Amino acid sequence: QVQLVESGGGLVQAGDSLILSCAASGFILSRYTMGWFRQPPGKEREFVAAISRGGDSTSYAESVKGRFTISRDNAKNWVYLYMNSLKPEDAATYYCGATTNGDPQTRAVAHLYNYWGQGTQVTVSS
Repeated sequence: QVQLVESGGGLVQAGDSLILSCAASGFILSRYTMGWFRQPPGKEREFVAAISRGGDSTSYAESVKGRFTISRDNAKNWVYLYMNSLKPEDAATYYCGATTNGDPQTRAVAHLYNYWGQGTQVTVSS
């Protein structure tokens, strides 16, 4: 069955870096646009970053642009989120998602994603 399993979350200090990983199984990764979303405590899930099926196109939320980088390895079925210069406002549960939607204009739309992982928590102390 389809599975997305996030890992790499933890407690870090402001200014630190962290790498989140998403292991995909049960489907052909290269057929899906992949995205990272996050949900701070008590708030709605929000878009962070997305990457096209072949990895040649990426999108980022304004709040993370220049600090976060999304990448993927279709051969090994992994998706990554490299997070630098972390801020306390980056603290959230981070989710990996997969969507068959190939429209770059709608990558940030959560309800268009077909599959989700269980999330990994990131805590940033000031």
